[in-house]
Amino acid sequence: MPLTRRGMIGAAGAVAVGGALTPVVFAATNGEDSASGTTDSTSGTSGTAGTEPQKFPATRTEAATGTAETGAAFAISYVGVRWTGAADGAGIKFADGASAPGKWQELSGGCATVEGGGTALVAAGDATAYELKLPDGAGAGAARSLAIDTTGGAGKTFRVPTEPTRVRGVQYLSRPAWGADESKRYKDGKVNSPEVYYPFQTVTVHHTDTPNADPDPASTVRGIYEYHAITLDWGDIGYHFLIDEAGAVYEGRYSGDDLIPAFDKDGKLVTAFHTGGFNSGNLGIALIGTLVGQPPTDAAKASLIRLIKVIARFKGLDPQAKLTYVNPVNGVTKDVNAISGHRDWLSTDCPGQTMYDLLGEVRTAVAAKRG
Repeated sequence: MPLTRRGMIGAAGAVAVGGALTPVVFAATNGEDSASGTTDSTSGTSGTAGTEPQKFPATRTEAATGTAETGAAFAISYVGVRWTGAADGAGIKFADGASAPGKWQELSGGCATVEGGGTALVAAGDATAYELKLPDGAGAGAARSLAIDTTGGAGKTFRVPTEPTRVRGVQYLSRPAWGADESKRYKDGKVNSPEVYYPFQTVTVHHTDTPNADPDPASTVRGIYEYHAITLDWGDIGYHFLIDEAGAVYEGRYSGDDLIPAFDKDGKLVTAFHTGGFNSGNLGIALIGTLVGQPPTDAAKASLIRLIKVIARFKGLDPQAKLTYVNPVNGVTKDVNAISGHRDWLSTDCPGQTMYDLLGEVRTAVAAKRG
């Protein structure tokens, strides 16, 4: 990095909340947080290391309407369900597979919330058929479901960076590196959810409410992407970043072609879909797994702290502050902690009790100076 850029980093220090998070400030190819010989995707340049082709299983899906038993021509990884009526009282039963076959499972909204009904993403354990039941008073036609296979489809080639990508030293998997099929963002030939950007204000932590001890978290990210983009019609995955149990960080919501995850070249945050009604200016990070009775792994917690620390430092966010979030779209306000949990915004169990109980520790660790 040229000396002038390094000098700007030193002089800029922390900027005001909502201030520009430029590639110059956010990048650190030669800074103390970065590692040599790697691609810093926040530099905003295209002259970095190249790409190489890698194959990922193409996601296969079969959509259905109603509650009758529905089969699929493939082993089902997940079922995404959305229904109208009461949010509680729906269920699913798998005919076979590893996910409690023959037994009704309650459908919980987990992290996602929708108006006028309920929704869930359920691990199917490679079942080949499932049946739904809806809350009392809801007609059978009120349900839509999508069987999703993220592991068995034919190989689809993506151009993946040959060197690790980093956000000021925090290594992450770019969208191509986890197999994000960008065609999922399109509907009827147009981008379903065009990118809009607003000044950054706050960070919200989630859990994905998917199984723990996940043997293939990248496939789970692809399943969440399909569920959010297609079943919920959001046009993309709802989080800015996701973190698996090994501590690997995944780039979430598409934010443009400027090589800066989550932000545009002027430092504004792309609006995602993780906290309905409070999304613009609110950065969402989801830990992969269910953190109701089980805490996050040490590796996942460490990655969460480090990622938030990088963002907070260069956006001038006091991690232990209480602030008033102002929705830049409609002016709605909410008093929250600078680093909050999903349940602080909406009626949900997310990010799970054990993760929620750790948020104070996270704030303290993010605020701590380097030793």
